[in-house]
Amino acid sequence: MRKNQFISVVFLVLFVFFGCTKKNSDNNKVNSSEDSLSTYFSLANDLSLSLENRKENVQKAFEIVVAQENDSLNRVNLFRVANRYYNINDQKDYSKTVQLVLGNSIRAKDSLSIGKAYSYLGDYYESKGVPDSAFMFYYKAEKVYDNLHQYSSLGKTLINKATLQYKAGDFSGSENSIIRALRVIKEEKKVNNILYDANNLLGILYVELGEYDNALSYHNKALAAIEDDVIPEQFQSRATSYNNIGYLYLNAHNYALAKSYFQKGLLQKNLIIQKTPLYAMILDNLAYAKFKLNETEGLPDLFYQSLKMRDSLNLTAGIFINKIHLSEYFASNKDSVKAVQYSKEALLLSRSTNISRDILVALKELAVVEPKNATIYNKEYIHINEELQKEERSMGEKFSRIEYETDVIKGENSDLTTQNRNLVYVFSFITILGLLTYIIKAQKTKNKVLLYKQQQQKANEDIYNLMISQQNTIETNRVEEKRRVAQELHDGVLGRMFGVRMNLDGLNGFQDEMAVQQRSSYLSELKNIEQDIREISHDLNREKSELINNFVAIVDNLFEEQRKTYPSKLVSNIDSTIKWELLVNSVKINLYRIIQESLQNINKYANANTIKIELKKKDGNLSLVISDNGIGFNSKIKNKGIGIQNMLSRTKECHGEFHIKSKKGDGTIITIIIPIEQKLIPT
Repeated sequence: MRKNQFISVVFLVLFVFFGCTKKNSDNNKVNSSEDSLSTYFSLANDLSLSLENRKENVQKAFEIVVAQENDSLNRVNLFRVANRYYNINDQKDYSKTVQLVLGNSIRAKDSLSIGKAYSYLGDYYESKGVPDSAFMFYYKAEKVYDNLHQYSSLGKTLINKATLQYKAGDFSGSENSIIRALRVIKEEKKVNNILYDANNLLGILYVELGEYDNALSYHNKALAAIEDDVIPEQFQSRATSYNNIGYLYLNAHNYALAKSYFQKGLLQKNLIIQKTPLYAMILDNLAYAKFKLNETEGLPDLFYQSLKMRDSLNLTAGIFINKIHLSEYFASNKDSVKAVQYSKEALLLSRSTNISRDILVALKELAVVEPKNATIYNKEYIHINEELQKEERSMGEKFSRIEYETDVIKGENSDLTTQNRNLVYVFSFITILGLLTYIIKAQKTKNKVLLYKQQQQKANEDIYNLMISQQNTIETNRVEEKRRVAQELHDGVLGRMFGVRMNLDGLNGFQDEMAVQQRSSYLSELKNIEQDIREISHDLNREKSELINNFVAIVDNLFEEQRKTYPSKLVSNIDSTIKWELLVNSVKINLYRIIQESLQNINKYANANTIKIELKKKDGNLSLVISDNGIGFNSKIKNKGIGIQNMLSRTKECHGEFHIKSKKGDGTIITIIIPIEQKLIPT
C-alpha cells in the first residue's frame, strides 16, 4: 500500500515536471484518445472492480500510449502504465513496460527517466527474490541520480538499496548506504518521508547488531521526522515506530517498557483498518511482552487473535513468529504437547518458505521443548548456520563485485563516446581515484575475510570439542563399567578362589594317595583360573587407554552415515597405531572436513560404485588416500572446483601436500600427506 502511494506521488511530480516542458505544444488540443487514457488509468486503480476488469483497462491504456510519439509525456504515461500493472501484481507486464520505457529513454537520452526505469527494475527483481539483479539496477539508478544531482530520488534509491542489503545480511553495506542517503538529502526540503525511512531502518539495523542505545536514538529521530502533510496518516508511521521501539525493548529484556510502546501503537487511529498486518504484529508483540512479564490476563487469546488475522491475510512470516511465541508460552506453562506442536508447525512453515533464519529459530525452539531429540535438532542447526554464514558472506561480496563491474562497464562506455581530450583526462583521473578507493575497500574486505576465517576456525574448534565431549561421556561410562567388572573379578572372584586354595592346602594333612591326587589337581586348576582372570583384568584396563581415540569414532560415524545414505560401497582403513590424542584439534578438524568434502564431491559427481579411504602413519607423516572408481575428470585444468579448492586450502593450513590424480573414465585418487612432527602438542 505504502509503496504504491509513494510511486503514485512520484508519477504526479514527474507528470507536472514534464508537463511544463510542453509549453510550445498546442495546450488547447484535447483529443478523445487522451480522454480515454485518463479514464482507463482511473478505472485501473478502481478497487471496486474485479482484478480482470482492472487488467483490461491497463491493457487498453498501454495500447494507446505505445502508439504515441516517444516524447517526455509519453514516457511519463508509460511509467503510469507500469505502476498500474504493479498495483494488480502483474509482474510480467510490469517488467515488459519498464523495459520499453527504458529503451525509449536511452534513445531520447532522457537520463532522469533512465534512472527511474532502473529503480523500477530494481523493485521488480527485489519482489521476485533475485537480490543480485535488484542490487545492480538500484546501483545503476543511484549513479544516474547522483550525476544529475537529483538528491531526493538518490536518497530514496539508497534506502531501497540499503533495505536489500539488510535482508541479505550485509549489515555493514546497509549501514553505509543509509548514512549516505542521510548525507545527500541533508540540504533538501520536504524529504521527511526519506528521513523517516532512513532513521527507522538504522534503528532496526542496530537492534539486529545489539546496539540498543544507537537503535533507540534513530527510532526517536524517525518519530520526529513524521509530518502528516508529507507522510500520509494511512501509512501509520507512528504505529510502526512504536512497534519498532517496543521490539527494541523486547530484545533488551525491558518487557515493561516494551509493553507500554506496543499499547501506544495499538491506540493509533484506524490502525486495524489501514494497516491490518501491522495491527496483528503489534498485538502478537504485546502478548509476548505480557507473557515475559508473567501477566496471564488475555493470554493466550491475544496470540490466537493475532494468528487468526495473519492467517486470513496469508502473512507467512507473521504466522511463523506467532507459532514460535505460542510454543514458548505453552512450554512455560508445562504443556509440552502444544509447545512441540506449535514449534513443529513453525519448522514446517519455515521449510516451505525456505527462509534459513526462520528454520534456525524453529530448530532452536524444538531443541528446548523436545529435549530427547535435541541432538538431532542441534546438529541440523549447526549445519544450516554454517551454510547461512557462507551465503550471507557470498552475497555481500557479490554486491561489492556488482558495484565494481558496473563502474567498469560505465567507464568503458564513456571512453567510446568521449571525444574531447580534456574529458578523457578527467575521466582517467576519476578512474584511477575509483581504483584506489576500490583497492582500499578490497583490502578492508580482505581483512574482514581473514577475521571471519579466524572466527570460523574458533567455531570449528568449539564444535569439535563438543563432539569430543559427547563421545567422551559415552566412552567414560564404558570404561567405568569395565573397570568395575575388572575390580570385581580381581577383588571378589580371586579372593574367593584364594580362600578355596587355602582350604585345599589343608588337605596336606592327609597323606593317602587319593587325597594327594585331588589336592594337586585342584591347586593346578585354581592357578589356571587365577591367571585367566588376571589377564582379563589387564585387557580391560588396556582397552581403557585405547578408548581415548575419539577422533576415530567421529570419523567412523561419518562413514556409517555415508553407508546408510548412498548405495556406493565404502571401504575404510584407519591405522590403529596413530596416537590421535597428541594431535591438535585444528589438524583433526581439517582432516575430518577434507574427508567430508571428498565424500560430498563423489556423491554428487563421480557416480562411483566403490570408495576407498585409507588413513595411516607413514615415515613420520599422516597419509590420507581417498579413491573412487567413478567417471573421473580432467585434473589438469587450471580452474578447480570450490570443493577441491577448499581441500587444498585446508591441507595448506596443516603444512601438508595435496595431490590429485584423475582422468575421464578412470576414477580419481586424492593423496594428502601431513607432517606429524609439526603438529605435536608441546609438553
